[in-house]
Amino acid sequence: MPVTTLKSFLDRQHTRYVCISHSPAYTAQGIAALAHIPGGQLAKTVIVKIDGVLAMAVLPASSQIDLNKLKKAVGASVLALATEAEFRDKFPDCETGAMPPFGNLYDMQVYVEEALAKDEEIAFNAGSHRDLIRLSYADFERLVSPLVLNFAATKSRKTAA
Repeated sequence: MPVTTLKSFLDRQHTRYVCISHSPAYTAQGIAALAHIPGGQLAKTVIVKIDGVLAMAVLPASSQIDLNKLKKAVGASVLALATEAEFRDKFPDCETGAMPPFGNLYDMQVYVEEALAKDEEIAFNAGSHRDLIRLSYADFERLVSPLVLNFAATKSRKTAA
């Protein structure tokens, strides 16, 4: 079971967490709805290639990544979304698309959208499309040491005429 690897790591680190099981869901917003977690508090992990190196971009489920903002923030020459074929083998214990934002377990840099860093808790896929882990953001930061940046797309607002 994919969640076992992450739970074992958290237990070894003496970290308090809650595991939430839900029926299978494959989109971050769908998972948030099933688990009754606001989309702004559920983190989704997006795999990107930064100058040819895989990395994790972690942002609220309710947000979209702005690749240009992330590229500027990290000072990259080339930044793009990674394809499943490029990253699938990097996560042998995870279902594709359900990777937890623990790059330290997969030898990957983690970038976190600053909006998530303001939350007291963070919830995320635990390696499967049926399990979430929720823990304090402070513990997540202590365990992962992510770089906190602003890379979420700004939502345009239509004004009434």
